[in-house]
Amino acid sequence: PRLRPGPASALPPPGPADGLAGAAGSRGWRMAVEERAQPIPGLMAEGDWSSRSGYEVSRAMLRESRPTAVFAANDQMALGLLRALHEAGLRVPEDVSVVGFDDLPESGYFEPPLTTVRQDFEKLGQRTMALVLRVLAGEHDASVPLVEPQFVVRSSTAAPVR
Repeated sequence: PRLRPGPASALPPPGPADGLAGAAGSRGWRMAVEERAQPIPGLMAEGDWSSRSGYEVSRAMLRESRPTAVFAANDQMALGLLRALHEAGLRVPEDVSVVGFDDLPESGYFEPPLTTVRQDFEKLGQRTMALVLRVLAGEHDASVPLVEPQFVVRSSTAAPVR
């Protein structure tokens, strides 16, 4: 399955922009869209990582436009988005594809089960600590391999309807 491309696609709240994760996520998303020569939709608002803020920001977004695909900054915000879409009479994935981030244990049990990005936070923490310890030991050019995220496809995304 793939997301529906085009000018109607929207990026909902990335989380607080003043935090590293929110700012990095927005930059990464923007770079991926630009690499594919797709138009960059406007950012509607910022959320605070909660289901409530995903719901509230998504309701505001839906008053302004009807996206064909939404990438939420985390699975909690995607849960709020799913509720807002349902209340607006939009079907997931038939009308709007939804992707989250984090792969919470509950994400496979959302309705519909949420397509998401899984980050191995345990491995990320281990590599971070190993890097810190190497720098503290005097290794100034220390580095560690990146932890590659995994795309977990579930039922919240579909091919575009033509």
